[in-house]
Amino acid sequence: MNTALLVGYSSSSSNSGSEGEDEDGSEPGSCAEPEEGGGSRGRRRLPAPPPTLRLPIPDSVLNMFPDPDDGIADDIEKHGGRIRTFPHERGIWATHVWVPYEAKEDFFDLLDLLMTQAQRVLPRLVKTEEFHISLSQSVVLRHHWIIPFVQALKSRVASSHRFLFTANQVKVYTNQEKTRTFIGLEVTAGHAQFLDLVSEVDRVMEEFDLATFYKEPSFHISLAWCVGDVQSQLKESVIQELQEIVDGFEDSSSLLRVQAEQVRCKSGNKFFSFPLK
Repeated sequence: MNTALLVGYSSSSSNSGSEGEDEDGSEPGSCAEPEEGGGSRGRRRLPAPPPTLRLPIPDSVLNMFPDPDDGIADDIEKHGGRIRTFPHERGIWATHVWVPYEAKEDFFDLLDLLMTQAQRVLPRLVKTEEFHISLSQSVVLRHHWIIPFVQALKSRVASSHRFLFTANQVKVYTNQEKTRTFIGLEVTAGHAQFLDLVSEVDRVMEEFDLATFYKEPSFHISLAWCVGDVQSQLKESVIQELQEIVDGFEDSSSLLRVQAEQVRCKSGNKFFSFPLK
């Protein structure tokens, strides 16, 4: 595209120079000459030039510079087909609190065995890349709330102690909107300690008028997921087969018994970590 045309399109005035009067005292767009008749100091104005014809700005150019107040279109293809639980909006930051699970090499060996078995029933299952136990729902924060929220969260969990937990019970979950299904390992030891942490996180959520955690939570590590509600396809026999793999895996009892050492929070692209005592 011709750059000169772009400059012309974006110009707010066809006149050159600054607004108001030029340096010689005349108005912009005019010029001054002495009248005929030597010695006369009078001045006459020439007719103003015809207005410059402006071409309309093509849509292709307008779309290059979206209105900053416009919403951001979300392409679900970039998220594996996942659907947002709330719309993307400027100034709004998705926020989540959890306890991380640092996977070891043996854990990935177990996960590969489980995926091989599960994908015989659900070929479109996707392996989870990061592992954690949630302490909150996904909520939204205004940008200026992030620091006060994080400070309040840090204060609330500061007195909490580290503890051991075990996650070794295969279970199927869906999100509230029934748009995704998960296969996870449910916590069977350490449940009370997780409830204590959730209680502290919930008090922070209430301070900011945000949704608290579920009434009767099933704490778990998500292993794999797929789009849609496919619980009916993961029958009890399938779950039992997966459970047998977990139970029969070498050293699974020690592998799936882990110490909770910190609480983490993600808000937008910002990460925060709070060590437990």
